[in-house]
Amino acid sequence: MTDQQRFEQLVLAKHPCVQIVTYEEDYALQTVRHAAVANGWDCWMWTVTGGLRDALLENSAAVADTEHPAAALYHLCEGRGGKRGLFVMLDLAGHLKDERTLRTLREAIAKLGGSGCTLVLIDQNDEVPPVVKATTTRMEISFPDEQELTEIVKRTLREVNDERRIQVSLNKRELDVVVRNLRGLTRRQARQVIIDSVAHDRRFDADDINHILSLKRQALGAVGLLDFVEAPTSLDEIGGLRRMKEWLCSRQDALSDEAGEFGIPPPRGVLMLGVQGAGKSLAAKAVATAWKRPLLRMDVGALYDKFIGESERKLRDALRQAEMMSPIVLWIDEIEKAFASAAAQSSDGGLSKRMFGTLLTWMQEHRAPVFLIATANDIEALPPELLRKGRFDEIFFVDLPGLDARAQIFEIHLKKRKREPKHFDVALLAQESAGFSGAEIEQSVISALHDAFASKQELKTEHILSALKTSPPLSVTMSEKVAELREWAQGRCVPAD
Repeated sequence: MTDQQRFEQLVLAKHPCVQIVTYEEDYALQTVRHAAVANGWDCWMWTVTGGLRDALLENSAAVADTEHPAAALYHLCEGRGGKRGLFVMLDLAGHLKDERTLRTLREAIAKLGGSGCTLVLIDQNDEVPPVVKATTTRMEISFPDEQELTEIVKRTLREVNDERRIQVSLNKRELDVVVRNLRGLTRRQARQVIIDSVAHDRRFDADDINHILSLKRQALGAVGLLDFVEAPTSLDEIGGLRRMKEWLCSRQDALSDEAGEFGIPPPRGVLMLGVQGAGKSLAAKAVATAWKRPLLRMDVGALYDKFIGESERKLRDALRQAEMMSPIVLWIDEIEKAFASAAAQSSDGGLSKRMFGTLLTWMQEHRAPVFLIATANDIEALPPELLRKGRFDEIFFVDLPGLDARAQIFEIHLKKRKREPKHFDVALLAQESAGFSGAEIEQSVISALHDAFASKQELKTEHILSALKTSPPLSVTMSEKVAELREWAQGRCVPAD
């Protein structure tokens, strides 16, 4: 169903109060107005700046002395005569700290519900008292689908062209790519991205596809929940992880429509446990690289909010947005820290447990091709429910790199610094770096570069060997922890290399 149809269904079912929490106020208002016109309902709207006025008449006069929300609510309750109507109040949540306004709202909900009318609260936050939440029905505004996004692109280009002539040169396939890149954005964001794409050269063609993706990253970054992450262009840039690479290659096209038609369900995800710095984050990027899918990292820290219920809403919104952008790879880094209190006695009022429960429900029930990658360092902090069979397609253990993998890692980082590996004794470096993680190997190369530059010499094997000797690896300083981790992983996880 469309948003308008879902809203009409709530009104016809005589829900006395419908709450819409969204940043897309214009779209929410449009949905309510269209429903009122389609069904012949009255529609009134209140704002603190304009008071109460007819929402269906442009520039209608405000009812006198209704700027205060309590006065507007009192007026709405009088003289309805049983006629069905919609009463929209914008940004009311902040006014409910006033006891008189809260009391009047509760009485209005009770009275309007009995008369067949519906109060619609449109706000950008969810900060309403629990007593109000108990009597309201929440309605989520959907993200636009591909058909609606296509219409938004065409309509926006027409509007821009009416203001000032532009050149549009796109075939059907290129338009489909543009629309696919807009998935996961709100209607306002999608429209603005198209306008920004045209503004600099007054053209809209295939060259704008990458620009649109860049603008989309900026739009998502502003929200602070999902961040685009640049992945390596080739698996050759990632050393080791042999078994995991083979697993990925065998499922390379598992997120495609063809795989679904063949009867293959979309893979759900993988959990990566391992030694800190061993390359779990790089392994997450390897998935996006192997499958040529966008990689989005969820910033779980940005999800937590001081207001009751707001954190859970943000998590649901982020997961819903990820589904709209599918097929993608979704990465939650250090998941044990994100839901730290979910595995123990909660000290946050049960928030972590509720957030974790929301994530588990989504993992079990979502059908969109979103591949989840969760990385973790501390096994003891992980809730046991997360490790249950069926949550993930596979659990990989990312150990410290072996001899061959260390040689590959040295070669990769030497090439990144514009050095030919054949000019170095890579075999000796790999042998002398036993116990070093991939991150520590990279730092040894960087440290050696600093030493060589300071002594005005070209980088040599000796500089790197010296850097390795002066910096003991984590596997030495935390040997007991690493040994415990390896012991736990044996028989429980698949080695990534």
